[in-house]
Amino acid sequence: GRGSPAGEQESPPGSRFVCTSLPLDAAGAGCPLPPVPMQGGALPPEEELKATVLQLRETVLQQKETIGSQREAIRELTGKLSRCEGADGKSAAGAWKNEVGKGKDTMGDLPRDPAQVIDQLSRTMQTLKDRLESLEHQLRANVSYAALPSDLREMLQRRLGDLERQLLSKVAELEDEKSLLHNETSAHRQKTETALNALLERVSELEKGNSAFKSPDEFKVSLPLRTNYLYGKIKKTLPELYAFTVCLWLRSSASPGIGTPFSYAVPGQANEIVLIEWGNNPIELLINDKVAQLPLFISDGKWHHICITWTTRDGMWEAFQDGEKLGTGENLAPWHPIKPGGVLILGQEQDTVGGRFDATQAFVGEMSQFNIWDRVLKAEDIMNIANCSINMPGNIIPWVDNNVDVFGGATKWPVETCEERLLDL
Repeated sequence: GRGSPAGEQESPPGSRFVCTSLPLDAAGAGCPLPPVPMQGGALPPEEELKATVLQLRETVLQQKETIGSQREAIRELTGKLSRCEGADGKSAAGAWKNEVGKGKDTMGDLPRDPAQVIDQLSRTMQTLKDRLESLEHQLRANVSYAALPSDLREMLQRRLGDLERQLLSKVAELEDEKSLLHNETSAHRQKTETALNALLERVSELEKGNSAFKSPDEFKVSLPLRTNYLYGKIKKTLPELYAFTVCLWLRSSASPGIGTPFSYAVPGQANEIVLIEWGNNPIELLINDKVAQLPLFISDGKWHHICITWTTRDGMWEAFQDGEKLGTGENLAPWHPIKPGGVLILGQEQDTVGGRFDATQAFVGEMSQFNIWDRVLKAEDIMNIANCSINMPGNIIPWVDNNVDVFGGATKWPVETCEERLLDL
């Protein structure tokens, strides 16, 4: 105002101001404190913490702006207060009156006592200063992470501990899975290598001619001792048969009797097909435990070719030695089909399927070219096989190395040629 010389000296030309006191209870209006982050919301702890940090940053910016504006207001109020304090009561009151008389009454219910006005302004200033200090203190506290509410810090630490434990647990679980996978991989690799090795051996066998022998069928089985544990076993079994022909080469000088060149046993019938020379008995053919005596003489220690044919029709049988038919008969287990799925043993008589051998019934000697057909071969074919004119593998059981296993010390050896066997006769 222009009410006193002092006022004119301190204010630039043309400036005017009005000193207005503020009520104490209105000092806090317009300066709201920053909102405190809510605790225990529905958000997970990590999201809540992020929200809190963002809110604190926003509050700091707001408070910086508030402090700037309040400092400006303080400077302005301090200047005005100095002017008001520099004027005497009369001139100040006259200035206010002049100001009021010139225009609208902007003082409202302002008291007319200058001392009271100064007192109110002083209290307002003090309130503003207190609020400023409070805001600066909050600003310093909020920019520090350590100044987060203690319960929030504890919750954060607890959550981090939980996450660390979960991470360690997952790492341990992955290590276990890795170890298990390694073991499974090793086992699988071992199986694969075993299969590959077996395949390589088989390929090598085929490259060498399918056998350790010159030809797959050029071998003999040797059973040199009368025991109950030397034997050969045919890997294949028989189907149901209504007729058959069995042929083999054998050499034996065992006494009394050469024993059992072969036996075929099925569940429920150990003597389904048996060829046996036991004790002082002649050589016998058993079918379904029925017996036919054969007029064969083969225990002279020389190679002999033996063939036996049989058909279920009337139980007809034939016996050939070295290509010649020496005997025939009928009514040997007529109308009985040979049962399938049994076990074929070379050199032992079976009392149970595949076992319970008796040393007194064991074959002693050598045998080769054991073949079985599912039909009665013609006498002409049998003669040609016996005199080495043709080679006819059995269509049910052929004599091949990989179809014959030996046990108990029985051995496989290269066999003499067919012609050499003929010379032995």
